[in-house]
Amino acid sequence: MSATNSPQPQQGGGLPFAIGAYTLWGFIPLYLVLLNAVPPFALVGWRILWTIPICALIIVLRGQWPDVKAALLHRRTLGWLVISGVLITVNWVTYIIAVQRGAFYAASLGYYINPLVNVLLGTVFLHERLSRFQWLAVGVAAIGIAILAFEAGDTLYISLILAFSFAFYGLVRKRVPVGALPGLTIEALVLAVPAAITIGLTTTGESGLSGDWHIQALLFGAGIWTAIPLLLFATAARRMSYSRLGFVQFLAPTIVFILGLTVLDEPLDMLRLVSFIFIWVAIAIFCADLLHRNRVKKRPVPA
Repeated sequence: MSATNSPQPQQGGGLPFAIGAYTLWGFIPLYLVLLNAVPPFALVGWRILWTIPICALIIVLRGQWPDVKAALLHRRTLGWLVISGVLITVNWVTYIIAVQRGAFYAASLGYYINPLVNVLLGTVFLHERLSRFQWLAVGVAAIGIAILAFEAGDTLYISLILAFSFAFYGLVRKRVPVGALPGLTIEALVLAVPAAITIGLTTTGESGLSGDWHIQALLFGAGIWTAIPLLLFATAARRMSYSRLGFVQFLAPTIVFILGLTVLDEPLDMLRLVSFIFIWVAIAIFCADLLHRNRVKKRPVPA
């Protein structure tokens, strides 16, 4: 696709891509805890660097180098991809900090809030109207966040940064006229030098440069786990409405919440549980309204 083209219209068929992306993101804490010895910024640096050869291989197989070249030569497209690259880096660093702190509920909450942020951004930037029930859902979620601020203020910033950084990342990628794979490749390329510098400035024993094949294999796997769901997500974002994409996202935080409660053994206090209940009620309102509007659209028009 030429970088000078206008954004493609929604093509349909984005649901399988969205489900695949959010399922992989839901289970990624189980992988990241194996790399707790690597500091967050160095770990993100490795994720960026290992993403490049993986994306390059796929691009060669699919013959998409002309798309990458076109986007690199189009100044506005390149500028937006730099912004999206910074946004996803902020998201990654914050998520890894949450995992290494054991703040799995904060990470889960961030991605529960994110679809509601998507709806707000869709209203402001994409002119997608919010119904009264969607505004109600946003209000109920705000109450849950306010409750959490009293009890878990030290981790609330994690939830908010995750929600807003990924919402803006999705918005940018939806509007930039470049395909999923070329876009991700360029994001990784423009971040490669800062990533390498970050790794180089990290203590050798913690940077992943120690020669431990086990850590190197895990870091390479982190690159794969970075590239694949982002490609699936970028594809889904261009094929689905932004509000409907948020509907599928509830899959990932639900998986993270269940993992935190069972496998990862994070304690769940009463006030935090109440906050989650408010968020879940907001999600229920949002989903019920979305399903209702879909049914109305599918009704045949009277002759």
